[in-house]
Amino acid sequence: MLTVKGLNTEYPSLKGPPVKAAQDVAFEVPAGKFFTLLGPSGCGKTTTLRSIAGLERPVGGEISVNGRLVYSAEKKIFIPPNQRNFGMVFQSYAIWPHMTVFANAAFPLEVRKTKLSKKEIRDKVMRVLSAVALDQYAEREATRLSGGQQQRLALARALVMEPELLLLDEPLSNLDAKLRDRMRFELKRIQRELGLTTIYVTHDQGEALALSHEIAVMNEGRIVQVGAPRDIYDHPRTKFVADFIGTTNFIDGVALGQDSTSGRWNVRTPVGDLLVHTDQTLAANMRVTVSIRPEDVELLEEPAAANGYNLVSGLVDQKVFLGDMVDFQVKVDDYILLSRAHPSLRTPIGDRIYIRMNPEKCVAIPDTSPARAAA
Repeated sequence: MLTVKGLNTEYPSLKGPPVKAAQDVAFEVPAGKFFTLLGPSGCGKTTTLRSIAGLERPVGGEISVNGRLVYSAEKKIFIPPNQRNFGMVFQSYAIWPHMTVFANAAFPLEVRKTKLSKKEIRDKVMRVLSAVALDQYAEREATRLSGGQQQRLALARALVMEPELLLLDEPLSNLDAKLRDRMRFELKRIQRELGLTTIYVTHDQGEALALSHEIAVMNEGRIVQVGAPRDIYDHPRTKFVADFIGTTNFIDGVALGQDSTSGRWNVRTPVGDLLVHTDQTLAANMRVTVSIRPEDVELLEEPAAANGYNLVSGLVDQKVFLGDMVDFQVKVDDYILLSRAHPSLRTPIGDRIYIRMNPEKCVAIPDTSPARAAA
C-alpha cells in the first residue's frame, strides 16, 4: 500500500515566494490497484509523482510504501530514489539505441549492487519480455521497434527490478491515437496479471477512466476529488471536475427546497424547474450549477412520449453526424443543450424536439456564495 499524507512540494522562483506545486496532497492506494493522478498541465500531478519517486524533495508531509517510510518531514527521513525499489516509466522512453531489446531490459539488473548470475538475469528478463509480448524480439536492435513496442520495452525495464511500486508519467502521450487506445488494454492487462500497485499520471480523461481503479483529480496543486472512475464521472463535486472529465451541460439555477418523498432537490433554472441529485449540502436560495452529460439528455420527437420529470422542449439548432452517434444542439429559450443521440433520430434543424432528463443524472453543484430567492 502507498500512503501519502500532507505532501507539500515547492520550487524556488527568481522573484517572489516559492511556487507551491503540490499542496497538502493526501491519498492511499491499496496493494495491486491502479491509481491515476489526473489534471491539466501545471496542476501538480507530475510533481506529486516525482516526489513519490524521490526525484523531488518535498518540504512537508509523509510518504510510505507497505509500512516503510521513504519520506517524512517530521522525522527527517529521505530515502534516495535508487533505494526505494520503485519502477518508473517516463513520457520519453529513454531506450538505449546501441543495445538490443534484451540488453535494454537487462541493464538495471547488471548495474545493481546485488549481483546476479547470467542465468538469473536471463530468466528474469525473458519473463518480463514475455509479459509485455516482446520475447520474440529479444535480439532485435531497440531502434527497430515501433513506438508501441518501445513503450512496452520501457515498461519491461521498469518491471525487471520487481518494484514495490510502478510509477508511470504520461507514458502513452507520444503514441498515435489508435496505438494509444491499444496500449491502454495492454497496460491494464499487464498491471492486472502482475498485480502491481501502479500510480499513473495523465491529462487524458479517457485514459484515466479506462485504466483506473481510482482517480484523484488535481487542480492548482491540490486534489479536488478522489473516487472510482464512474463516481467521478457521474457525481462530480465541483464545476471544475464536471467540466474537466468529459463533456457536460451546465445550467445555472437556485435551489428551492428538498422533495420530501425522493430526497432530491428542486432547482429553478432558465429552462424550467428541475428535480436534481446531489451528494452535497444545499440550502434554500443557494445558487447552484446543474451538470448533466449529453448522453443523459434524452431527445423525443413526440410530446406524448415525454412524460415524467424534468421535461422541456426546444428547437434543434445544430446537429453533427459522428457515425455511431449524432450530437444535437437544442435551443431552449436562451440556453443551448448538447445531447448525444442514436443516429436513428433524424429531426431536422429548426424543428421542435422534446427533452427528458433523469433527475439522478442531473447533478447539483453548490456555489460558495448565496443567491436571492428565484422569482
